[in-house]
Amino acid sequence: MAPEPSESNGGSDRVFELEAEVQQLKEAVTSHAVVDQAIGMVVALGRVSPDQGWAVLKEISQHTNIKLRNVAELILVWGRDGEMPPDIRAELEDALDRHGPTQIPEAPPE
Repeated sequence: MAPEPSESNGGSDRVFELEAEVQQLKEAVTSHAVVDQAIGMVVALGRVSPDQGWAVLKEISQHTNIKLRNVAELILVWGRDGEMPPDIRAELEDALDRHGPTQIPEAPPE
């Protein structure tokens, strides 16, 4: 007895749903790794705790209206290349001033 059309469509729909969910989970894992690495950089360079590093990234994201993952990516690029958009750098300095005792390395003295 062949399955009814609705049953076969339901099965393939479920496969598509599961494939989409797997893709979302893969993206979340990658995003989480990027954010964790950026937090590590903020912790090391800003001499703040991991919780403060997370707060710094969130504040930069909120103040610049850039997704947190994208802010994290910009911080990682800065770590590799030493380049950071001026608005992100200013927000990073401001956030570290609020959360940590130090200035970003190679930033001009105040």
